[in-house]
Order: sequence, then structure tokens, then C-alpha cells
Amino acid sequence: MAKKNAMKSYRLVDILSKPNKYKNLTVKGWVRTFRGNRFIALNDGSTIENLQCIVNFEQTDESLLKKINTGAALEIEGELIKSLGKGQSVELLVKSIIILGEANPEKYPIQPKKHSFEFLREKAHLRVRTATFSSVMRIRSMLSFAIHQFFQEKGFCYIHTPIITGNDAEGAGEMFRVTVLNPKNPELNDEGNVDFKNDFFGKETSLTVSGQLEAETYAQGLGKVYTFGPTFRAENSNTARHLAEFWMVEPEMAFCDLDDNMNVAEEFIKYTLSYILERCEKDLIFLDQRFVNEENSKPKNERSEMGLIEKIKFVVDNNFKRVSYTEAIEILKKSKPNRKGKFKYIIKEWGTDLQSEHERFLVEKYFKTPVILFDYPAEIKAFYMRINEDKKTVSAMDILFPDIGEIVGGSQREERLEVLEKRIEKMGIDRDELWWYLDLRRFGSTPHSGFGLGFERLVQFATGMSNIRDVIPFPRTPQNASF
Repeated sequence: MAKKNAMKSYRLVDILSKPNKYKNLTVKGWVRTFRGNRFIALNDGSTIENLQCIVNFEQTDESLLKKINTGAALEIEGELIKSLGKGQSVELLVKSIIILGEANPEKYPIQPKKHSFEFLREKAHLRVRTATFSSVMRIRSMLSFAIHQFFQEKGFCYIHTPIITGNDAEGAGEMFRVTVLNPKNPELNDEGNVDFKNDFFGKETSLTVSGQLEAETYAQGLGKVYTFGPTFRAENSNTARHLAEFWMVEPEMAFCDLDDNMNVAEEFIKYTLSYILERCEKDLIFLDQRFVNEENSKPKNERSEMGLIEKIKFVVDNNFKRVSYTEAIEILKKSKPNRKGKFKYIIKEWGTDLQSEHERFLVEKYFKTPVILFDYPAEIKAFYMRINEDKKTVSAMDILFPDIGEIVGGSQREERLEVLEKRIEKMGIDRDELWWYLDLRRFGSTPHSGFGLGFERLVQFATGMSNIRDVIPFPRTPQNASF
């Protein structure tokens, strides 16, 4: 039942952005700190800034003061006044406090001290109450919204592609199986293999690694579509760059060649990063300082040459340099790190799959601008990419960023039926599983293109977090599916 004459509560982000608009008000949030039985730093998650609330401890019940601990949820009514202290422009003179939820200081793990990110991953359900993770998640939210807004403004249709699939879009085979068969004693077929005809879907199915192939089908009827959803990869890798569950943004465009594809991808990246520069200033300033402090703790030769905000502006303000794979290989072969053996992976010949160190060299040292590499060797790329006239390369492209390397991968898709059939056969892919994909080339085929962006990698770049597990609310990694 609602309280009679209850005063409306306001978000801190609104109060602190326009303090002159408010006088007597109610706020609700969690205690970050409580000093000297007098100063409460309150935060409600809407901003990185806390509101200092000043308690008159002589007029406040002592038993209530004992319950005001870090992590406790409070409702505070008071008068907003100009602050005489440093660090805040306004503060709240407390008239009344209601304890909405207590937090035992002996058990609450997120105390006002520095915690390691490894520790906070073990407390993923509470880590968002720290300044760092609340900033990261607000930026993640803003980037999500910007992605949808960009594509909607450009006339794309948002498509929900299947999470459960019977095909492997990437051909990597590292997929999570979906089954209801008895794990201890599944029925076998005449060849001694698991008989998936008796499974729920009547065939072997897995969690998707990409919505691209299904999105292509809808692009061939709607023109321009995009997906933005979870994807899965059963790669047993425990690095700072890998997740087993992650989100992908995948636009597909009919009547679109590789040049069109590169244009859209560059515009898209700049739009989303500009969006957070305009709307997440305080979170970015905080994360920029955290990033600088973290970089300064590294050996000098391993430090980033740019601050966080500087890196984002580097991408937004520069035209992306477009370079063929062949030209990039020649540059890398002749480069000082390659000749002096400084690269971990030495570039010896055309056809080598580039590593992050090579991509970063091109961006940070050679061109000093974001780079789009295009026309990759067919042998190192997926079956659906369009074969070029030279028969050796495909119309593929990757966008390379400072610090992070590849952030976007895409291509013009192979629209010629006979060429795609030969490619599928050469790569040993079961064409019967892709009958519907081949149908697109039989009935009204068009030149078409698309690309994929690993969303967590974009969030990682935009927040300066060194481990990808710290930019998703609940990371899924080998031997870890808590929460």
C-alpha cells in the first residue's frame, strides 16, 4: 500500500545535473560509505557520482545509525543545499531515514577498499555496486541503445535469429550440443554413433556461433537487416580475450558490395563511439583515469600510447585507412619488428593468418589510424565469402583498432550458386544441411554483404577494461557457469 503524502523520489543523475531545480526531496539508493556517523555517500546506480547526505546524529536514533553500513539500501528525505565542502556542489541535509535493506558489515563483501577484479568476478552478483563496474555497465547499455538507433535510422529491420541451430556457420566445430538424450546411455545407430533421430529435434543441434546465415535469408526479402543477440563458442580457452557466451551484432545487406560494406561498418563504429562520448562523459573520465593508472603500472614497453578517451577519439576523428591484405603482408615482412625477430609470429610469406601483434603494428605504428584490411587469401577465410577474379582471394574485410586489433570482420557473400557449391565441397561441408542457404542462390540471388561485431570487444575498447570477462554481467568461461 502506498504511503500517504509520500514525497516523490528522484534519480541522482537528474538531481546532480540540475541541482537548482530541486529543494526538498526524497532519494533512494545504496550506501557507499558512512563516515563519522554523519556523512553518508549515497549512490542509486544512475550516475557514477554519489550524493553526500549529512545526518544530524544528535537527533537520529542510535539503533538506526548502527544499521547504516556500506551496502545498505536507504530512503532519505531532506533539503538540498549548496555544499561548503570539497568534492561536491550540493549535499542533502537529512530530515528522515528509512532502512529499506540492511547489509551486515561482517558479511557484505564489497567494502570501501580496493578489490581485485579476480575477487569481484567471484562476486559478480554484487560487483555492479562498485564505481568501475557501474560505469562499465552504463556504457554497455548506452552502446547497446546506440547500435539499435543507428540501424533503425538507416532503415534496417531487426531480426531475431535462432539460438538453437543445426548448422555451423563458421565451420569451426566448437559448438555446444543441445540434446535431451540420456547422457549415460544414449541410443546408438548401426554405425555405433549416437542416434540423434531420437533426439528432441530429430537431428544433431547446437547453440549458435552466429546468426549470419539466417540473417542473409531475411536480407534477401527485406533488403537490410541486423541481428543483435547471444552467441556461443565451446572453445576451451582461458584467456582475457575469450568468452563461451557473448553477444554479436550482425547486419546483412542485399544489393551491397564490399565497398558499401566497409562504408557502413566505418560509419556504424563512429556513430556508436560518438554516442557515448556525448552521453557518458563522467563515466568515461573516471574510466580514463583508471586506465591511465593501470597502464602506468605496466613495463614502459607494454603501455598504451593513448589514454582511453584519446583512443576513442582516435577512432571517431580519423578516416579509416583501407589496405589490401597483400599490401599489408609486404609492409609487415619489411617492418623492423619482423626483421629483428620482435614479433612473436614472424611473417614469412603471403597466406599467413595475421595475429593481433601484426594488426596493432599496422594501426599504431605504421598508418597511425584505424585500418580496414580487405581481399584476404581464400584459404584462411570462411566458405560463404565471395571469391575474387584472381581465384586466390575473397572479398573479405576486417577493421583493426589500436590496442585491441580486429574488432569487425565481414565480407561480400558468395551469390553465385555454382561457385558456392564448389567451395562447400572443397571445404568438406555437408551441403544437405545448407540446402536452404543454397536456395537463396537459386531464387533471385543478389550481390550482398555483411559483417559481425563482437559486442563485448567493443565494450572492452570503450571502457579500457583489460579482461573481456569484466564487460559482461555474468561471464561464461571454461569451468565457470556460476550465477
